[in-house]
Amino acid sequence: MARPHIAAQLEDSVRRRMSSSLRRRGWHERLFGYTGYGTPDRVRVFARVLLSRHEPEESRTALTHAQDSLLDIAQRGWRLFLTAPAVGVTVHVRLGQAQASARSDRGGYVDVELHGHGLGPGWQEAHLDLGNGDSLTVSVMIVDPAVGVGLVSDIDDTVMVTHLPRMFIAGWNTFVRSEQVRQAVPGMSAMYRALLGEDPRMPVFYLSTGAWNTAPALTRFLRRHDFPVGPMLLTDWGPTNTGWFRSGQEHKEAELRRLREDFPGMRWILVGDDGQHDPVIYGQFAQEHPEAVEAICLRELTPAEQVLSSGLPVATDELLGKRVQVPMLKASNGFGLHQLLVGARNRTRPGEKA
Repeated sequence: MARPHIAAQLEDSVRRRMSSSLRRRGWHERLFGYTGYGTPDRVRVFARVLLSRHEPEESRTALTHAQDSLLDIAQRGWRLFLTAPAVGVTVHVRLGQAQASARSDRGGYVDVELHGHGLGPGWQEAHLDLGNGDSLTVSVMIVDPAVGVGLVSDIDDTVMVTHLPRMFIAGWNTFVRSEQVRQAVPGMSAMYRALLGEDPRMPVFYLSTGAWNTAPALTRFLRRHDFPVGPMLLTDWGPTNTGWFRSGQEHKEAELRRLREDFPGMRWILVGDDGQHDPVIYGQFAQEHPEAVEAICLRELTPAEQVLSSGLPVATDELLGKRVQVPMLKASNGFGLHQLLVGARNRTRPGEKA
């Protein structure tokens, strides 16, 4: 096995010292969960183990679609990143008839797959527990195999105005400003709700390069602005075993491939913005798997945002891939994208190429 990158070694060393100090002060291992997803055959459950000053508790509910309104208190973004991961801790997971155990990785994360749970489509609950008595219940979305279309949505500058390409503004938004001042992109929530109205069983996934630390704040944001409930597929910032920073583009590509494998008969509506990697990622995926893409919907950034994002004065349509044989739609907000999507779907019959 290759030696970890020096950045990962440094980070691990700092975390070991911090963990040792906090444990001496009486901090305990605690579970934090995220919304999972799956099929009637198998599910994927996400969680994280952190050190906390609070005592372990039994039968807590994770911050998923069944949230306590008291958790809506505004928070400064930097607080979300002051965490102490617990490494190598065994987490026991139970869902229906299925059980599994997994150990938290170097960031404290657990990503475990369970087979043969015996539960039907709809929202179900998975139960997680640690050896110290701390336990947690997380929501799991089991998708009906009969559903033919799903939605994958980016978050930054797609559903939430974050000005992500602007380094300093993005930092201010993320680490300083209260989460309740964040603005939603006009029309996106209405578009998603309209699509869900056509088939309430349609799965909605939020695929982003954002850090898992921000999941609670993002969940509250989506709820406040009436976005459909759905699992988040986030990543972890910072060093990896191979470099100083992980690749957000690789993360999105890998998760799209995973969704195609998990739902082989599903056709996806891919929603993002045209300012960073979404055109390339979605275009490449559509080239490789045109049968799995219903449409690509891109929120157009302004010319100024394009310059700040990619150094170009206009959106680069060529990055979208002229050879992609699926509808590729662009508008400045969700209202315009929905109109274009409705028109494109009316022109394309099932089984035909766009």
